[in-house]
Amino acid sequence: MSASEPPPRPSRPPGTFRIGEVGGVDVLVRSSWLLVAVLIAFVLGPTIETIAPGLGILTYVAGLAFAILLYLSVLLHEISHALAAKRFGYDVRSVTLNFLGGVTEIAGEPDTPGREFWIAIVGPLTSLAVGGAAWLASLVMPDGLLLFAFVALAVANGVVGVLNLLPGLPLDGGRVFRAIVWKITGNEHTGSLAAGLGGRVIALLALAFPFIARELLGWQISILDYLIAFVVAMFLWTGASQSIMAARIRRRLPALTARGLARRVVEVARDTPVARAVDEARLAGAGAIAVIGRTGVDGLVDERAVLATPEERRPWVPIGSLARSLTPQMVLPVDLSGEALIRALQAAPAPQYLVVDGDRTYGVLVTADVDRAFAATR
Repeated sequence: MSASEPPPRPSRPPGTFRIGEVGGVDVLVRSSWLLVAVLIAFVLGPTIETIAPGLGILTYVAGLAFAILLYLSVLLHEISHALAAKRFGYDVRSVTLNFLGGVTEIAGEPDTPGREFWIAIVGPLTSLAVGGAAWLASLVMPDGLLLFAFVALAVANGVVGVLNLLPGLPLDGGRVFRAIVWKITGNEHTGSLAAGLGGRVIALLALAFPFIARELLGWQISILDYLIAFVVAMFLWTGASQSIMAARIRRRLPALTARGLARRVVEVARDTPVARAVDEARLAGAGAIAVIGRTGVDGLVDERAVLATPEERRPWVPIGSLARSLTPQMVLPVDLSGEALIRALQAAPAPQYLVVDGDRTYGVLVTADVDRAFAATR
C-alpha cells in the first residue's frame, strides 16, 4: 500500500455507522436505533404535551432529544465495559448502540474470574451512578421539561442498573454470577452453565411478569405490555440457551490435543515419485506425507490430491507437485490443546498442519480428524 492510499475500512454489518471513538474504541450506531428513538419520541409525546402544552411539532423534537440523552447514558454503560477490558489488556473492537441498548465487542474471553467480574460489573454500576447523578440534578431543577427529563433519566438508569445485576446470562449480572461460581468451583464451564440456567429462570419470570402484575398487584396491563414481556423473555431465553450450549461445547474441548490427534508422518524429498512416497508411508504405518526442502519440511501432501492421481501416473509424478506450501501459522506445538488448539486452527484454516516437538517433527494434524474427535465427545 502506498503512502497516498487510505487505510482499509473495517467491515461492518449493513446499516452500521461509525459516529466517533472514545478511549480509542470505535463507537458505532445501528440504523435500528433511529426507529427506537422515534418510537420513544412518540410515546413520550402526550406526557411532554401535558408538561409543556403548545409546543406543536417541538413536542416530538423534545422526545427525540430525551431519546438521545438516554442512549448517551447507555453509551457510558458500554464504554465502562470497554475501558475495563482495555485496562486488563484485551483488544476492544467496538461499542455498538442498537435498538436493544448496546453491545461491547471484546476480542477473546476473560481468563480469570476476577477480570470477568470487574469487566461485567462496571456497566451496571455506571448506570446506577448516572441514575444517581440525574436524581440529584432533578432536586434543583424547576418544574417543567428539564425536571421531567432528569427524573426519567434517573428512573431509566436505575432500572437498567438493577436489571443488569440479575444473576443470569446474557445480562451483565449473569457474567458477575459466572465469575463468582467460577471462583468458588475453580471451573469456568460450571460458572457458565449456572449463569445460563439463571438466565432461563429470569426469562420465564419476565414472561410471567404481566400476569403477576395484573393478578397480584392490580396493575392495568395492555397488549403492548404482554408483547414487550414476550420480546424480552425471548431475548433472554435465546441468550441464556446459547451460553449453555457454548459452555457444554467448551467443556469438551480439553479432550482435543495436538499430541493425541497427530498422525505419524514420513518425510520425503520433493522429487520423490508419488508411488514411492505412498509405499514409504505404508511401510512406516504413517497417515501423512511431508516434503523436505533446503531448510527442512516445507510442504504437506494432501491425501485427497494423492487419491485423485491415477495409479498409472504415480510412478512419474513428483510428490512435491501435490504438496501444499507450509506457512508459519500451519506449524503447531505438540502440547497445544483445547480452546488454544481450536483458535490456532481458526486463525489459519487449512486441511492439515505440521505438529512439532521443539525442533523435531512430531506428526501431522488433519482438520478432518479434529472434527471427528470433537463429534465423538458429544
